[in-house]
Amino acid sequence: MKTLSSKGVITFLFVCVPFLSFAHDVTSADQEILRNGGLWAYIRVGATHMLTGYDHLLFLAGVIFYLKGFKDILKFITVFTIGHCITLIGATYTGVTANEYLVDAVIALSVFYKGFENLGGFEKLNIKSPNLLLMVGLFGLIHGFGLSTRLQSFDIGSDQFLAKILCFNLGVEVGQILALIPIVFIITMSRKQKQFEAFYKAVNWYIVLAGVCLFIYQMYGYFNGYH
Repeated sequence: MKTLSSKGVITFLFVCVPFLSFAHDVTSADQEILRNGGLWAYIRVGATHMLTGYDHLLFLAGVIFYLKGFKDILKFITVFTIGHCITLIGATYTGVTANEYLVDAVIALSVFYKGFENLGGFEKLNIKSPNLLLMVGLFGLIHGFGLSTRLQSFDIGSDQFLAKILCFNLGVEVGQILALIPIVFIITMSRKQKQFEAFYKAVNWYIVLAGVCLFIYQMYGYFNGYH
């Protein structure tokens, strides 16, 4: 059976990520869907937002690359999920928000951090890397706050306020599961290939560079006052 080559996957990533970056933004079409679609629309928009959330997915891919067993993957993804549920629901319900560019800039740094760690960056600097489970939980809180700032940018009204937040969160979880299936499959299959080490380094260097570029992009947006 023919398997995906590392070259093919890298090409796919380079082609798709720039287009996903446009889809990740809040759009007037999303607002229209939420206005007319009821609670189901919040699930739909939440799922779409996660599926096009290139920064979230790059971070998760970096986490999975570092792990080998399915139990470890499940444990770390669960911790990440709990983290982003806490801040997504809590911050939105209480109205706690921040500039979305600054929040997304921190998320970009989390992407850089994971790629850097995967490439042995801490070891090369003779620094002990922080506890990974703790960092994944912390970054989960930050990613959830980023999702909250996006949700709060919509006009969701006061009617069924908590239900709308919970439905959006449910959609995010559905989108995360759908996104993780191919990510886990590709990484698992790649481990069986002789070129895995080269594939591992290439993808994680891409994650590092993507984190840097996303950080620059978000800071540029912040300082130029884009809305």
